[in-house]
Amino acid sequence: MEKLKITLKDGAIREVDHGITLAEFAQSLSRSLAKSALAAKFDGRPVDLNYKLERDGSVEFITFEDGEGKEVLRHSASHILAQAVKRLYSDVKLAIGPSITNGFYYDFDTPQPFSPEDLAKIQTEMEKIVQENLPIERVELSREQALRMFEEQGETYKIELIKDLPEDVTISLYKQGEFSDLCAGPHAPSTGRVKAVKLQSIAGAYWRGDEKRKMLQRIYGTAFEKKAELDAYLLMLEEAAKRDHRKLGRELDLFSIQEEGPGFPFFHPKGMIIRNELENFWRKLHVKYGYQEIKTPIILNQKLWQMSGHWDHYRENMYFTNIDEEGYAVKPMNCPGGILIYKTQHHSYRDLPLRTAEMGLVHRHELSGALHGLMRVRSFTQDDAHIFMLPSQIKSEINGVIDLFDTVYRTFGLSYHAELSTKPEKAMGSDEVWETATNALRESLEERGMNYKVNEGDGAFYGPKIDFHLKDSIGRTWQCGTIQLDMMLPEKFDLNYIGEDGQKHRPVMIHRVVYGSLERFIGILIEHYAGAFPVWLAPVQVKILPITDRHVEYANKLAAVMRDKDIRVTVDDRNEKIGYKIREGQLEKTPYILVVGDKEAETYSVAVRKRGEGDIGAQAVDQFISDILVKIAEKS
Repeated sequence: MEKLKITLKDGAIREVDHGITLAEFAQSLSRSLAKSALAAKFDGRPVDLNYKLERDGSVEFITFEDGEGKEVLRHSASHILAQAVKRLYSDVKLAIGPSITNGFYYDFDTPQPFSPEDLAKIQTEMEKIVQENLPIERVELSREQALRMFEEQGETYKIELIKDLPEDVTISLYKQGEFSDLCAGPHAPSTGRVKAVKLQSIAGAYWRGDEKRKMLQRIYGTAFEKKAELDAYLLMLEEAAKRDHRKLGRELDLFSIQEEGPGFPFFHPKGMIIRNELENFWRKLHVKYGYQEIKTPIILNQKLWQMSGHWDHYRENMYFTNIDEEGYAVKPMNCPGGILIYKTQHHSYRDLPLRTAEMGLVHRHELSGALHGLMRVRSFTQDDAHIFMLPSQIKSEINGVIDLFDTVYRTFGLSYHAELSTKPEKAMGSDEVWETATNALRESLEERGMNYKVNEGDGAFYGPKIDFHLKDSIGRTWQCGTIQLDMMLPEKFDLNYIGEDGQKHRPVMIHRVVYGSLERFIGILIEHYAGAFPVWLAPVQVKILPITDRHVEYANKLAAVMRDKDIRVTVDDRNEKIGYKIREGQLEKTPYILVVGDKEAETYSVAVRKRGEGDIGAQAVDQFISDILVKIAEKS
């Protein structure tokens, strides 16, 4: 029989027998691959490992190390969850159970809500199913066969899902032991591959997200290939709970969210210090990188948003009002205002690049269920910048922006990786323009030697973008910075400059943010530092504790000297035991606590307690002030 030619991911070509399964093919390549492969792609289409090769094509194996491999394993875990629930509670009806970021869930229609005790029983039953190592097999049925099967089982939600599918679609199920579920796949080859699974919580969820439909019981969980990976993830979650910015924001008196303004943060005095320090740092750095700061109005005429494309692509997320019987919108983005400033003057090619930056307050409508502390709000300050440039300046400007980003993120001890997002389904402009813009971003990343991931179809509606994902101190990633290359809005707003030939030409535009949302960035920093901010950012940098009332005068004298040096200092002169006051200062995460008594007053010194180190001994006041000023200046 003629051999098939199969192309691997690295370009190598292997000849295989007609009808060989992907599992057998993986085994022929290496034992380690056969052990790690969860599924595969044949000519780009995800398939199970028992898929038979019957023609030439390309094969790419999917392991847990890939994002798709995590989805496969966790989707398989959701089926194990559903099987366990049906074994324990036969009267429960099944809804849906997808994989999600870092885990999975399954929705159930239950006579009674699940309890924590139920969750423990289900977890135990899932572990039994994993030990049984049941093969997971794909079964294809006709529409009529599938409907008849689920009608016999009384699975009304599955019936509804099938009826919503196109009539010519082949229905696929996945079977493991006595259990079958409607699913497109692919899945892990057996339940035994889901070696480490943990159920985490129970929540309510409307069927299909429709509040007019029935409320279902949703069980969340996560799954990994190895128990050590699961344990590390659960430890990270435990640490993340301690660092929750909402909890720390309240304990450290930084910000609050009030009932009178859901999604609209209130910054308290200490929170404003952090905010102002971040803005001061941002301004100084932008001057260094050649930006000019601008400010644009919060409310602008509706016609502007129609011209910019926001009306067609973003209207459901905007707030509106009427002024003098004419429609206006509260800005969700700063770019149209920045464009209007560009248009107030005539520009020559000698003026470009023109870099404008703005700390612009924007408002976006978010569903109440999506709001989350400072991370997801309805009003926030976007540290926008818009660069108007010649086409020949694209690469150098992108490189300059990346340099600025690198400076900012290294200052906070945040590592990062880049992701390139390409043309979305709903976008302005031709494929040719998008290809030119996308290639410019790609070449900039590659010429710098930066590793990056491609997110197909995830660009902004007006142009491709590079997103910067920051890794915090416990390994979580946050998307903050973005560079968006835009050839559309200059066209829509008829922007131009006079070239060397004396003719009008169209500039190219970059939209970029470093912090992203200032509010969200503060939330990220709270969790990254666990509330223990570096000295330059700490709301209170020094706390002076007089041992007795007779030492208060000396403490106040020291505080006055430090305030003259712009050191943020407070004096705790309450009539409390010194141990109590030290403990309180530690809970407030104050970088330096200075204890002063008779000895210190006589020698013009302080007994220094450093956060994280405890008592580090006595120090002359002038030396302490000199040292802390260096730390503040160096942002160390």
